Parts: sequence; C-alpha cells; structure tokens
Amino acid sequence: MSNPVVDSDIDYVDAAPNAPQHSFLERLYTGTGGFKIVSRRKFYYSLSAAFVIISLLSIAVRGFTLGIDFAGGTRIQIPAADNVSVEQVEKVYTDTLGHAPVTVQKVGSGASATIQVRSDTLDTAQSDQLQTAMFDAFHPKDSDGQSTRNAISIAEISETWGHQITQKALIALVVFIALTMVYIAIRFERDMSFAAIASLFFNLIVTAGIYSLVGFEVTPAAVIGLLTILGYVLYDNVVVFDKVEENTKGILHVTRRTYAEQANLAANQTLMRSISTTVIGILPIIGMLVIAVWMLGVGTLKDLALVQLVGMIVGAYSSIFFAVPLLVSIKERFGPVAAHTRKVLAKRSGATTSRVGTAAGQRASRSAARDAGTETGYAANGFAASGRETSGPRTRDAGAPRPGAKPSGKRHKRRP
Repeated sequence: MSNPVVDSDIDYVDAAPNAPQHSFLERLYTGTGGFKIVSRRKFYYSLSAAFVIISLLSIAVRGFTLGIDFAGGTRIQIPAADNVSVEQVEKVYTDTLGHAPVTVQKVGSGASATIQVRSDTLDTAQSDQLQTAMFDAFHPKDSDGQSTRNAISIAEISETWGHQITQKALIALVVFIALTMVYIAIRFERDMSFAAIASLFFNLIVTAGIYSLVGFEVTPAAVIGLLTILGYVLYDNVVVFDKVEENTKGILHVTRRTYAEQANLAANQTLMRSISTTVIGILPIIGMLVIAVWMLGVGTLKDLALVQLVGMIVGAYSSIFFAVPLLVSIKERFGPVAAHTRKVLAKRSGATTSRVGTAAGQRASRSAARDAGTETGYAANGFAASGRETSGPRTRDAGAPRPGAKPSGKRHKRRP
C-alpha cells in the first residue's frame, strides 16, 4: 500500500520552455506579478500623510497667490507690438511707480496679442502717470492704427467684487463636495463611502497644497478645473471599488483568501486602467499647455490646464494607493471581515504546522522501514546485522536483485 502524498513529496516542475511568456503588464492585470499595495499600506499611509502635512503647512505659511478676480487690484493692457515685450513693460512700470507689478504676461497671438499687467490697486494719479509713461515708451496703436493713449486700457477690480467672487467660489466648492458625499453614501456601502470621501479630501488638500507650494495663481478658471478634477476622482473611485466588490463577493464563505488579498488583486487589475486613463487624460492637457499657452499665449487656459494636470495625477494615486488600503484597514478593524481574516490566517497556520508534522513522521517511518529491510536482506544472504556471515548453508533469494541489476521501477526523489 502506497504512502499518502504530503507537500514535501510533491514534485514542483518549472514551466515548459515553450510556454508563452506573459509580459509584465499582463501579469499585472491577472494579479500574478502585481504590486503589493495592501500589504504595504503602512508605507503608502506614511507617504500620503507626508503629502498632506506638506500641503497643509504650505497653505498655512505661504497661502495662495490669488488672481485679480479674487484679490482685487488694477489690470493694465497694452497692445503687444513688435517693439513691446514683457520685460520692457515691467521695467517701465517699475521705473514709473517705484515698485514691481504683481504679474506681467503676454496674452493672445498675432495682431490681437496684448501685454497684461496686474498690480495692486492704483489711484487715479498713478493710473494717469503709468498710462503716460507707457505711451511715451511704446506709442501703441489702437484698432484703427492710430497711436493714442486710449490704446492702453486700465481697469480697476474692487476688493468688494473680489470678495464676492471668492465667496461664490467657496459656496460652489462646498455644495459640490456635499452633493458628492451624498452620492457616495448612496452608491457605496458604509466602509467604501468613508474611504471614498477620505480620498476626495486627500485629493483636494494635496492639489491645493501644490498650488500654494509652487505659487500658481488661483483664478476662477482654476476653481472650475478643481471641481472637474474632483468629479474625475469620484469616477476613478467608482471603478476601483466596483472591482473590489466583484472580487470580494462571497469572500466570507470561503477560506482560501482574505478580503485584503482580493482587494489587492482588484487594485492591481484596475491599476493599468487608471494609468491608461490618466495618460490619455493628461495628453490633451499637455497639448493645451503647449499650444494654447506657449504658442498662442492664451493665459486663461493655463489656469484651467494646470489644475487638471495636477489633480489627475494626484487622483490616480489616491484612488489606488490610498483609498483601497484605507478600505481594507476599515474592514479589518471590526465586523465579519475581521473575523474572517483571523479565521483564514489561523487555518493557514494550523495547516502548515500539521503538514510539517505529518511529513516529518512519514519520513521517520520510511527511514525505519528501510533500516528493517536492510537487516532482513543481510540475514537472507547469510550475514548478521553486524555484517558477519551466519552459520548454515548460503541460499540465493530469488526475490533479491542480482549484483549490478538496475531498478525495475521508477523511484521518486524526496524533496529535501
């Protein structure tokens, strides 16, 4: 009767040489060569916490560079003729008023190009002085081709108007976040809702922190872009959590895998989709920055493009490396998933110990049987166990192998 097969007796063969070799991306999707996202969640928590702390410190210390629509001030526009450059306009402004402007940039292209100067609020005397100095320096022409001071436009944005715009932008942001949280609470189950809302705030804080840290100007276009990005983050979370739900369906009724392992598989399976979506999404944004801003000089599109570029990259990170590990941590803290995880891990630990003990006992039994068979063979050939020849005639055992004979059957090697 054959001995029962244990793990130590199983021969593990390598894949055939002609077997198809899957690429890293294919193995990433199937989960056979993916990243350890959930099991390394402490690392991603530390990384995410560092992002949030740096962002909050930058917002508290540096603040934001608010555009003229929010902060108020004076906007000066002068036609960008061949003899007019950004550096020249900035120099005339500084020499005339004794201080540098807030920003100077070229907007538009061709005959419609202008140089825009944003400054603190100027009184009437300062505005007239600056207008005269710029006319004397550049002699700009109006649309009729006439050189006139009226070609230089000066507009004042009051602080009251800026305060109203800021208030409306904040109200729009709060309403959007509130509606998004309501949708998340309805769309997902409780723990997923907590993780998705945390991911949403993470994306909002880090994107705002990058704007503060780098010094990007916050304009109404940037606020609109931020609202758009928050919608993208919500969409990304829906896709990732749908895959988590699919992989973990019925997980409590089986003991082969834990919830964390299935969630990690879902994160790896959606990682390629997130990368592809992000790359496809930022390519037109980069095109907008290069063509519209750098080549055509449309400055208003820069604010919209920058916040989308930053937000999409941060959103792709948060949906995979922050939301999924956070969901697993919440699930494993308490409830049926926590009990199921303990059960699976306990079963694995017990099964491993049992297999090791069984394998050791069977090895000992086989060793004893071989020793007994050796002594029997010595006795059958006229020798004692000590190797001395026994008394009596020597007989040839028909069942014993002849010297130099090959084994009649295959012999399985035991794994060390």
